[in-house]
Amino acid sequence: MATTKAGAARAIRAFRRASRGPGRGAVTAAAVLAAAAGVLAPAPARAAPVCADRTGTGEPVLVARIPDWVESIAVDRRGRMFATAPHSGRVYRIDAPGVTPVPITGGIGANGGIVVREDGRLLVGTGNDILHSLTGGVLPVSKLLLVDPDSGAVSTYASGLGGIDGVALAPDGTVYTTTLGAGTIGRVTPDRRVDHAWARVAQPNGIAVSPDGTQVYVVQTTVAPGLHRIPVADPGHPQRWISTTEGTDALALPDGLTLDARGRPLIATHTAGQVWRAEGGTFCAVASGPPLSTQITYGQGDRGFSAGRLYRAGADGGIHEIP
Repeated sequence: MATTKAGAARAIRAFRRASRGPGRGAVTAAAVLAAAAGVLAPAPARAAPVCADRTGTGEPVLVARIPDWVESIAVDRRGRMFATAPHSGRVYRIDAPGVTPVPITGGIGANGGIVVREDGRLLVGTGNDILHSLTGGVLPVSKLLLVDPDSGAVSTYASGLGGIDGVALAPDGTVYTTTLGAGTIGRVTPDRRVDHAWARVAQPNGIAVSPDGTQVYVVQTTVAPGLHRIPVADPGHPQRWISTTEGTDALALPDGLTLDARGRPLIATHTAGQVWRAEGGTFCAVASGPPLSTQITYGQGDRGFSAGRLYRAGADGGIHEIP
């Protein structure tokens, strides 16, 4: 497969950044995948076609920067953003665009997905490193942590999960997690019963739950990237919904997943530099942004990271508002 020197150089720089610092032993599975994709990326890379209703034409605006790889972001009802930094193991709070990020926890281990509960507390996945990701299918020892957004107090919400990359919260309070290396989808019920292998999808990464709670959407990042739907009533039969084999870059490394106001999946991509929308059985690009993106999320409330605005986080530590 043809390669580009620029792509390889970018990949090496990204991997080195991800491997530096006090948490360098906890290099994420996503970091390795991003580096590999940069080396193997074909030239020229293909991208998803622009969505027909796309109206944003401005450039992404940097609104915060964290001194680490940012794996996941979430915004609470007060418009405060929270970000996981897997190499330091910290969770950061950013009170508004332009405000300096503040770590609210110490090192809690290689963290992954983060969501905000109805009561305002945070659920944070751990074990987002190569070892726990690869062994999570047979040795599920990772934890889902409950974090107070103000004090930073940390307690265990559930344990016995595979290394957690993505986290999604269903309307009824059920939590779903992904373990990239093991290919498993975990499930934690509202009464905290744990099934570490509730469903299986190859290389599962970003995850979200449909507004009615009947479907779990899961991004497959590598090998045959695409988007799966898992019926909650029939988790043994995941459905491959959209594949990247037609028209879009099979090495775009789709990663984090969120839903728009109409319940349509939006996906951040590492190498394509786009935000994809799932619609009509295909992907289209609703926005362009910086490469090495890991997660996207919408703001909430009428201040800070407010409702109606889309934000992107990335391996470069930058958080951008995407027009």
